[in-house]
Amino acid sequence: MNALNNAPREDAREETGNAELARASAQWRRHRIVVNLLRALVTIVILGGWEFASRTNIIDPFFFGQPSDVAAQIWTWVVKGTAQGPLWEQIAVTLEETVLGFLIGVVFGIIFGVALGRNQFLADVFSPYIKAANSIPRVVLGSIFIIWLGLGLPSKVALAVVLVFFVVFFNAFQGVREVDRNLIANARILGASSRQLSTEVILPSALTWIIASLHTSFGFALVGAIVGEYLGAVQGIGLMIATAQGTFNPNGVFAAMFILAVVALIAESLVTFIENRLITWRPQPVSDMAF
Repeated sequence: MNALNNAPREDAREETGNAELARASAQWRRHRIVVNLLRALVTIVILGGWEFASRTNIIDPFFFGQPSDVAAQIWTWVVKGTAQGPLWEQIAVTLEETVLGFLIGVVFGIIFGVALGRNQFLADVFSPYIKAANSIPRVVLGSIFIIWLGLGLPSKVALAVVLVFFVVFFNAFQGVREVDRNLIANARILGASSRQLSTEVILPSALTWIIASLHTSFGFALVGAIVGEYLGAVQGIGLMIATAQGTFNPNGVFAAMFILAVVALIAESLVTFIENRLITWRPQPVSDMAF
């Protein structure tokens, strides 16, 4: 009898849960629609205002350009190519430099961040050198790398590595320092070796810090590649920007910046996808629960 009496209650709870889930899903869809509409509106206002101001000579289109001419410049590059060669080739060169610099910088940043985070003695020894290296202006390093490594890919990768390394290093270092000491002590009591502590306790615990740094560090890798190309290169988007500047072509500069923005947004989406895959245990953010 009790089982029969409880059955309707369980069915009612299940129906209530399904209704709440459907309501939450509908609220989330409405939220996304509103957000996308507002994003489109902001874009229209900015580009429309810019176009209107340039056409009515509120701003001088010779110096500030205008969106329609920027779009025409991109189309010209797509159809006829750039002064340095096909547009896709310039994008590929910059992406190659960026991805290589990003990967190398991330690997070294994690290794050194975890090593110094775990070893206070090494941290004390190398601390002044790391701070001094981090304080050096990156543009100066870019010039030095070009002198050392030439105008090709290595100098751009080196500058991207330097920019990425410090971002990832400091996050990995702090992430290791923030690991729960009780968790480490319990792992040691259970017989975990030093390698197991690093790979199965410390690194997973610091993963949130490290992944957070990837969102910023890819952008820094892209900046490093562009700055390196701007200082001296034979191909790449940075050289396209330098060429447009040298010919007083603001539309070319903005067109290259738009291409970079698209690349950066695609990369950010990929990093977010990887983050969601790697940190599946992370609790839902409060801001997401609000909707």
